[in-house]
Amino acid sequence: MNDSPVRVSESHGLEPGRNCWRIARADKAALIVDAADYFAVVRQAMMTAEKRIMLIGWDFDARVRIGPRRNPTGAPSTIGRFVLWLNNHRPDLNVYLLRWDFGAFKALFRGTTPITVARWALHKRIHVKLDAAHPWGASHHQKIVVIDDCLAFCGGIDITSERWDTRAHLDNDPRRVKPHGNPAIPWHDATLALSGPAAQALDELARERWRCAGGGELEPINRCAQLWPQGLEPQFENVDVAIARTRPNFGDVEAVHEIEELYLDMIARAKRFVYIEGQYFASGRVAEAITRRLTEEDGPEFVVVSPESAHGRLEQVAMDTARSRLFEAVKQYDRHNRFRVYTPCTERGMAIYVHAKIMVVDDIMLRVGSSNLNNRSMRLDTECDVVLDATLPGQAHIAATIRAIRDDLAAEHLDVTPDEFARMFDATESLIEAVEQLRGQGRTLKPYLPPALTRLGTFLAERQLLDPDGPEQTFDPFARRSLFRRLRRPPPSG
Repeated sequence: MNDSPVRVSESHGLEPGRNCWRIARADKAALIVDAADYFAVVRQAMMTAEKRIMLIGWDFDARVRIGPRRNPTGAPSTIGRFVLWLNNHRPDLNVYLLRWDFGAFKALFRGTTPITVARWALHKRIHVKLDAAHPWGASHHQKIVVIDDCLAFCGGIDITSERWDTRAHLDNDPRRVKPHGNPAIPWHDATLALSGPAAQALDELARERWRCAGGGELEPINRCAQLWPQGLEPQFENVDVAIARTRPNFGDVEAVHEIEELYLDMIARAKRFVYIEGQYFASGRVAEAITRRLTEEDGPEFVVVSPESAHGRLEQVAMDTARSRLFEAVKQYDRHNRFRVYTPCTERGMAIYVHAKIMVVDDIMLRVGSSNLNNRSMRLDTECDVVLDATLPGQAHIAATIRAIRDDLAAEHLDVTPDEFARMFDATESLIEAVEQLRGQGRTLKPYLPPALTRLGTFLAERQLLDPDGPEQTFDPFARRSLFRRLRRPPPSG
């Protein structure tokens, strides 16, 4: 690393070693929303690679199309063939792909993916590793791409199937299909692009994860080139970025809970509002932190945008039930009407799946990463989030950009312009009221309605069988588990 240490004051709340791993300078940074843009940008970035590409993910599908079928360079459109083509045209390039080991079994049933991976294995400069360096029941969940130590992407988007969509989330978009051609559901996601020392820090993290997974030591590239993708407008320049991790205790690797600490600190720090986009709402610790703020007379508002239901049968049974139960519990504390959960839908009312993991606090903090609001992301899985904070020394000016991003995100879900949402927010001085005033027919945000609960779902959710609170709880007796063990009874009204 060639970035100098950042002096941390007590006022902004970021503490390396407690709620973040490191604070590093980003020469440029930009939020990329939805995979249509991300796939195009990451493909362009990979075209500039000379020495190394690190692909760190939960899942990977070699059949996924990241570029046009025909282009002047002759580069293939699918990621699997593209990587082979790129290596054949870059004599010094090495590609390192790390993915969760259990998830790799699904690839055995994905058409030509096993053939592509076999071709990769025969290539001396393409290296594939399955990450099994985690406790039983855990997963490797980070989503990081690093190009030559110079440019990195960190967020919620895996290069896999059923991720591609545009910000328009059109009904029956013929381009939004699975690799075999069947329609895919509308999908909302996000990642953050970073260059400079912050990208070097993410490269260090990726190389360390490669080592933990048994891939051996990799040296830094130290290329220090300007690789920022053409057409991607930087939203931030010369800003300090915090990197936070979750890492379970396994072998000689010590547990790290920076992500959980940062969630709790951001909630405690909020004065006006907390805006969240997340796949789940199933963390008892986070729910307790929210209820603590809801009991305050002049506490912040909380707006959570999440999918109508989880993706996958087991997730629906466990995560949807946990969200329903926690939602009802938290609402008991919401005597000042400051807590809302919404679900987005398309023009014709089709549910949009929210996979993004974003948090905005008071327009001074922007957090993007791989972690969900569930127990796994706090204690069991490997995760990585990045945070921009306007209260870091010399960064007050980025608050306006963070606000513009928050306006843009909310406007996308409500099918209005960012300026329209900004004007409504200024007029009402309330995030909830602005959403309520702009909600309408067609593409919009709908209030979350807890579903009817099944006995199985309640049993799994309340005992956290599919969302354990860390490696130790995986083998705890059921009687010692409780989704609500941290939520006290709400104080009497009156």
